[in-house]
Amino acid sequence: MALPVDEPPRGVPGVEPVTPCTSDSPREACGVVGIYAPSDSVAHLSYLALHALQHRGQESAGIAVSNGDDITVVKDMGLVASVFDERTLATLGGVLGIGHTRYSTTGTSSWENAQPVYRSTANHQFVLGHNGNLVNTGSLATETSILPGMVGSDSNLIAELLQMEISAMAPSDQVRGRVLERALERVLPRLIGAFSLVLADEERVIGVRDPNGFRPLCLGRLDRGWVLASETPALDIVGAHFVRELSPGEMVVIDGDGVRSNHPFPTDRVDPRLCIFEFVYFSRPDSVIYGQSVHHARVRMGELLARQAPVDADLVMGVPESGLPAAEGFSRASGIPYGQGLVKNRYIGRTFIAPSQQMRSLGVRMKLNPLRDNIKGNRLVVVDDSIVRGTTTRALVAMLREAGAAEVHLRITSPPYRWPCLFGMDTGDRSELLAARLSVAEMVDYVGADTLVFIEMEELTAATGAVGAGFCNACLTGDYPVDVRPMNGSRG
Repeated sequence: MALPVDEPPRGVPGVEPVTPCTSDSPREACGVVGIYAPSDSVAHLSYLALHALQHRGQESAGIAVSNGDDITVVKDMGLVASVFDERTLATLGGVLGIGHTRYSTTGTSSWENAQPVYRSTANHQFVLGHNGNLVNTGSLATETSILPGMVGSDSNLIAELLQMEISAMAPSDQVRGRVLERALERVLPRLIGAFSLVLADEERVIGVRDPNGFRPLCLGRLDRGWVLASETPALDIVGAHFVRELSPGEMVVIDGDGVRSNHPFPTDRVDPRLCIFEFVYFSRPDSVIYGQSVHHARVRMGELLARQAPVDADLVMGVPESGLPAAEGFSRASGIPYGQGLVKNRYIGRTFIAPSQQMRSLGVRMKLNPLRDNIKGNRLVVVDDSIVRGTTTRALVAMLREAGAAEVHLRITSPPYRWPCLFGMDTGDRSELLAARLSVAEMVDYVGADTLVFIEMEELTAATGAVGAGFCNACLTGDYPVDVRPMNGSRG
């Protein structure tokens, strides 16, 4: 459903907002992995898989393993490589486990909100990792009499609801077996929003994808085990073979008997709507989603942009990272030479936050530096993935001008970003979005470019190659797949 302009979604009661995002690109979701491999070192496999998902969250990292009797959790703030070393991994003996890399979209960036989340009852333990964002957190907290602020994040709230369900079960129902599955079957239909989950108890790993499938989750096969992961490169790095993507609304349970599938959601709620920014920005270029190569989709975005908005220029350059394959495609379709114009400092993470406008402009220079010999005197086509606030784009154009660019023609591989995401991207509210306040012509003046063209929605969808697949493009159209107004949904 589309929201009227004067009714932007706001924050969720009981969930503390995070520091506003200051990047021109939407901030990423989290990365999750689940591994069942009794014959392998689950902790080491989880560590490797999390490295492949580091781009999805750089605030904290964690791994939880079970040895069949007890669950051990290690998590901390920082990158995967700084949280874990060989000595730490050696202490994590287990037959199964889950892992998580976090970028906070609700809740503070703190150790308490790092994942996996652990809960226990008198007879049971479980852990949970969450990628996404619920939009009915406030109503769930009210229903269950959980005090606002008690849980800290929507992921903790899910764990709290599961713990309550398990504790409420009759002792005869709490025999060791499928207790967590039964609790999930009761809790999951009450959740609304984006949630790709990995969970584990003492004996099994479970993967869940919400009925809209907003965030990706796939299944892979090891020689003697199974892997669940947000993206296919995490399967590749541990030597797992891709089996399939989980369907929207599916719950997969992995234990000693193999893999079984369940569908706990009402069928009328199942409506595939993968976030289209998985193709534009979030996912690694070597990922495969909807059976399509993300890299090739980005190349096609550039090709279609070249046909949609031709321009006389001397050089096509991309803004690292996701703008690079699109720039290759633009060059290929236009015949304008492709070249590098920016060098990225790979030691500045996506989580860089600057406290002021002046420092944010300097932050662009910390991340990117111009190759002046390639820029000076040239008319440039600059391909980027999105413009959210315009701050970084404006500083980037100024930097290219200072380096001697004769002209700067911006080509963007997503339509104008006019609405806040409620499903796992940190974009702030509508008042912070440049395209919600300015026309494209006014945006050209604001960022200081010679021309600015955004790809058309139909062209973007076609570029994915996923013919007939469902996408969520609410941030671009205002058409939200679920009714968010009565829930006071949180920003992504």
